[in-house]
Amino acid sequence: MIHEGDDARAAVAEAGRRTTSRRDLSLRDRFDQVSPEVGELDEEAFEDFLDDDADEALALLADLTGATDERLRELARRLAGRIIVDVAKAGVARRRGTGRLTSQRGVHIEGDIDLDASLDAILGARAHQRPPHTDDLVVRTWARPDTALCLAVDRSGSMNGERLAAAAVTAAAVAHRHGLDCSVIAFSDTVVVVKSQGEHRSTEEIVTDLLRLRGHGTTDVGLALRAASEQLHRSRASRRVTILLSDCRPTTGGSPIADAGRLEELAIIAPADDTADAEALADAVGGRWVGLTGPAAAPDAVAVVMLG
Repeated sequence: MIHEGDDARAAVAEAGRRTTSRRDLSLRDRFDQVSPEVGELDEEAFEDFLDDDADEALALLADLTGATDERLRELARRLAGRIIVDVAKAGVARRRGTGRLTSQRGVHIEGDIDLDASLDAILGARAHQRPPHTDDLVVRTWARPDTALCLAVDRSGSMNGERLAAAAVTAAAVAHRHGLDCSVIAFSDTVVVVKSQGEHRSTEEIVTDLLRLRGHGTTDVGLALRAASEQLHRSRASRRVTILLSDCRPTTGGSPIADAGRLEELAIIAPADDTADAEALADAVGGRWVGLTGPAAAPDAVAVVMLG
């Protein structure tokens, strides 16, 4: 089953009802420093933790977004929206210089006016004592690779802490890098479409929804790949890439090899200490894979698998 649109929002809201008690949260490293009292979140203490151990800090923050303590939960979600997006941006290569320089007509296009190519239009307008028509001006701008991307996040089993943080940072990196022409889905034995292909959603909204989708159900990798293919077929991009964030070990739905083989391009990001199934799936269909050491490394992992 695939939930999209209003059904997806309802599924996210239902998943968000599951919370973690303060007693259980207190078992995590530095919880008492980050939340010294009920309803409190010390952002300075969290920033210190982030500087000392980014992966552990992000894991704690992910868990705090599901706290039973309503005030703490809200503060953590607001902080996560900022911190996770910042981490994602810091690890993603700058857009400038990654494409090729082209010239296009019209100043509605962002860029610099090409004076040499626009000279005839400028001189003709001056001769008639009028400003040049904008459509006659040539603008130099950066043309980037025409790529659509779908991120499929495995939320089966016990996705919390570090796994949950890694999912949120990966999604933020994808959304930051690919914007409108990307989709994000979370899967177990069902699929929740967090962002549809071509849908306008902010990176913060995507992160917030993913953080609510804690571990649930069995793992149907084939269903996830079929859902990703459906999303990507809505795009007109010349390159369509599915990124699978998972250990790729199906527990329902059978082997995903046939579904993977129908994809135009498959890239897998798997836990660095559990890559055997991911490597086997990638090898079977000519895909590629990379191991993920922790949430802070997610932006670099996205960049690496997209190089292919």
